[in-house]
Amino acid sequence: MGGYFSELFSGTKSLIDGMWVTLKEFPKRPVTLNYPHQSVPMYRRYRGHIELIPGDEGGTNCVVCGMCERACPSNCITITSEKPEGSKKKVLTGYRLDFTTCSLCGSCVESCNFNAIRFSNEYNLASTRKEDFIFDLMARLKEQQS
Repeated sequence: MGGYFSELFSGTKSLIDGMWVTLKEFPKRPVTLNYPHQSVPMYRRYRGHIELIPGDEGGTNCVVCGMCERACPSNCITITSEKPEGSKKKVLTGYRLDFTTCSLCGSCVESCNFNAIRFSNEYNLASTRKEDFIFDLMARLKEQQS
């Protein structure tokens, strides 16, 4: 009979301890988010995929020097350009990033002397198709500007 009251006492004490923990945590803000409907603001130094920085005249700051393409150890950057007739400078016509092979090392951003590329803060990248991770950065820049 003594064991019965002992178990009843320890069970009640355990229940009160559990309820006390619940009451202490109840008024605090939750630490998790309702993810698809809420998002976390990214840190300033977050390293997402690279993106082109818009220039002053609506284009890009890229002068098609190719340093980012050569600095990339993963060979995930492909730049296409053309030289308009009568012009001395090349014009950027395409900037393709294969994010499936990018290691986010930052060599491309460090090698750019013209402030033409930076890391984006985009982190909501999810897909089952490889093609969704091959970015046309010129098209993305135009979408951002419109």
